[in-house]
Amino acid sequence: MEARRDIFQAIADPTRRAIIMLLAVGSMTPNGIAEHFNSSRQAVSKHLQILTECRILKQEQQGREIFYHLDINKMKEIDQWISQFRKIWESRFDQLDQVLTKLKSKKK
Repeated sequence: MEARRDIFQAIADPTRRAIIMLLAVGSMTPNGIAEHFNSSRQAVSKHLQILTECRILKQEQQGREIFYHLDINKMKEIDQWISQFRKIWESRFDQLDQVLTKLKSKKK
């Protein structure tokens, strides 16, 4: 049995990130998505499957067509995880700004 895919493994792939960017604009069919890539329809389908398994994408049947769209809640989960690092980076940049300001004032 294959282990359930991790959301961060899913977004690690550049093609999957590109698919997410496409779907940020609006829902699309698999064929519509595949038109944006130089890979086979099967390769794009595999990427869609992985993103769906990780619940980043949701499928919606409309007549004969299946449309994929982003699950905003899953994207918020990624943002929340990254935000803890953003706070650390911002704090360090603020400290660096203070050091640089002190160095500039000493040169005058």
